[in-house]
Amino acid sequence: MNPEYQDILLAHSNDIIHRWMNELEDSKLKEYKSTISDEMIEQVNREFVNMIFDKLKNDSSRESIEQFSERIVNLGWPLGYLTGGMQSFRSICIRTLIEKIDRHDPETFLQVMDDVNQWVDPIKNELIDAYSSNWSNIISLQKVALQELSAPLIPVMDGVTIMPLVGTIDTDRAKLIMENLLDGVIKNRADVVLIDITGVPVVDTMVAHHIIQAAEAVRLIGATCILVGIRPEIAQTIVNLGIDLDKFPTKSTLKRGFEKALEMTDRQVIKTNDHDDKVVDDIIQSIDKE
Repeated sequence: MNPEYQDILLAHSNDIIHRWMNELEDSKLKEYKSTISDEMIEQVNREFVNMIFDKLKNDSSRESIEQFSERIVNLGWPLGYLTGGMQSFRSICIRTLIEKIDRHDPETFLQVMDDVNQWVDPIKNELIDAYSSNWSNIISLQKVALQELSAPLIPVMDGVTIMPLVGTIDTDRAKLIMENLLDGVIKNRADVVLIDITGVPVVDTMVAHHIIQAAEAVRLIGATCILVGIRPEIAQTIVNLGIDLDKFPTKSTLKRGFEKALEMTDRQVIKTNDHDDKVVDDIIQSIDKE
């Protein structure tokens, strides 16, 4: 940047900051004021403008830009806060320079615009790149977390595990269910796996096919699947579709499926007194809480 223009901007930095922060308060962050304090907004805005001026004075490292972008992503603020803020800052700097310099010919005006653009645009581009990178990292981590939660395998006792399924089952999720089932059966040395579809809203031909495939794969490595959570409407759908579920046991509830699993692993619940009548119920409730 032209040393003259740089000196003017630094000399009037307080005025530029004041005008810029007022514009920011009136624009992009209105929707956040109900959940974020004015002090927090002012603090972040101050960090924003200080970072820009640091870049002008000593060409601060990209690390500071990445840290600030990460902070914006973690706050959940939109990319528009950065792009709009930089655009507003650019306009204020241009107006300030035009007001303070003595020359007002078209050539000077164009030179001012070029110099400000050469200063602001690289910062804006670096901010957008850093924001996008941080956002992508968060999305990737969330996707991994959701995948882990979408097909959990819960060991409840030696030889017995449960996989509760909730939500729609598509091809990608069916693949994950298959992988988790096979890995979990081997890892936990399970003899019986209960697949609970109580939380699956629709069981159509594709969903039933995926479940049958999973059960067959588990059978091939020496374990047995019990399908539980067969609601009346699902039972009717399965019959109407002509889907064959004869190859593995089915139960209407997780409780009955668990009792069947105990029977298949040569266990039984023994009632010693009236207070122990809820043994199985307590076990099932503890599983549901998982």
